[in-house]
Amino acid sequence: MAPGHVPAQITSSSAPSEKLRAMFDAAVAAALPSVIVPQHLPPIPKGRTIVIGAGKASAAMAKAVEDNWTGPLEGLVVTRYGHAVHCDRIEIVEASHPVPDAAGEDAARRILEKVQGLNEDDLVIALISGGGSALMALPAEGLTLADKQALNKALLASGASIDEMNCVRKHLSAIKGGRLAAAAWPATVVSLLISDVPGDDPSVIASGPTVPDRTTFADALAIVRKYKIEEPRAAIEHLERGVGESIKPGDAKLSRASLKMVATPQMSLEAAAEVARQAGLTPIILGDAIEGEAREVARVMAGIARQVVQYDQPAKKPCVLLSGGETTVTVRGKGRGGRNAEFLLALTVALDGLKGVHALAADTDGIDGSEDNAGAIALDDTLSRAADKGVSAKLKLADNDGYGFFSALDSLVTTGPTLTNVNDFRAILITD
Repeated sequence: MAPGHVPAQITSSSAPSEKLRAMFDAAVAAALPSVIVPQHLPPIPKGRTIVIGAGKASAAMAKAVEDNWTGPLEGLVVTRYGHAVHCDRIEIVEASHPVPDAAGEDAARRILEKVQGLNEDDLVIALISGGGSALMALPAEGLTLADKQALNKALLASGASIDEMNCVRKHLSAIKGGRLAAAAWPATVVSLLISDVPGDDPSVIASGPTVPDRTTFADALAIVRKYKIEEPRAAIEHLERGVGESIKPGDAKLSRASLKMVATPQMSLEAAAEVARQAGLTPIILGDAIEGEAREVARVMAGIARQVVQYDQPAKKPCVLLSGGETTVTVRGKGRGGRNAEFLLALTVALDGLKGVHALAADTDGIDGSEDNAGAIALDDTLSRAADKGVSAKLKLADNDGYGFFSALDSLVTTGPTLTNVNDFRAILITD
């Protein structure tokens, strides 16, 4: 879905796939930076205005600032490869996600340098969105980028939650956990955040570079031990030493820092719910912060769908179950597929062809994990169509190959980078 795309109009007679896609498009449109950022801009300061940022939406956010800022402006933001937007006054750099690279390390170092030496008349506008933690990777003293890359890969494959991963990242970083805002002192720092994390905790979004951090080295060490991660040794030993804590609540260097949450998963779910109502559906928002293993969440969602089909509870048909959050995948197979494809394939297996139940699961940033699709759509005939092609849903699920399964059925949802990110979107449509 290109930025600025208007969701298609649907009616009660629209096909299930059209209804699902329109709801997803509405969820994305509700979080587009060009729409949401301008209304939250601070007043022009007496001194300089420095724009910095990191995340999958940061370039589009920078463009929104630039287009609506009448005073002097300069800055640098880093976004994912393929997510850049042209700006005239703000430099846009691309880097790797979800595993950091040298471009992200260099960008982080330059961002930190840009906010140093400012005074009380200056303003820093920090544009923070999901993905910023990997994109703005500046290792703590004594660590290398290779150390961070190795630990990041281990965390991604472990099944650790986003909160857990970012806790560890903050304690291996020279810029996260409030350190970026502290470096800008005594300038005013206004952070505009697009949330991609369950609960919208600003200290978790991009590992909280401009907000205080309540977690500790001990917390980070407990996480790597929980998942039995023992390499790289340099990173583990850094956590064990516990020297150079993140910036804590009440620190004077954060007294001139504030934040505004400009887009959240809940806002996008509500936008999707309105589209559903216009199509004669009853929307039920199950939650915007649902976490857990993708397969387990899918089994629970399948159970709720069966309850609706059999008993018209918790809502009468036709209805749609909407949810957001971020599931995890413990990788055991060798197939392709992000957490949304995994969720949807597990849901398909659990529903076992239940008539009248259709679903979409996709990442609002347009990229499911590291693949080229946002997610996929499963209809009530998906299993039978797969069987006709000789494709086993259960075998594909065992191999973590949701991408391969839905690709074989031409059921992938492909949007390209949406230039925003309010986490995963799931819709289970239950018809008459």
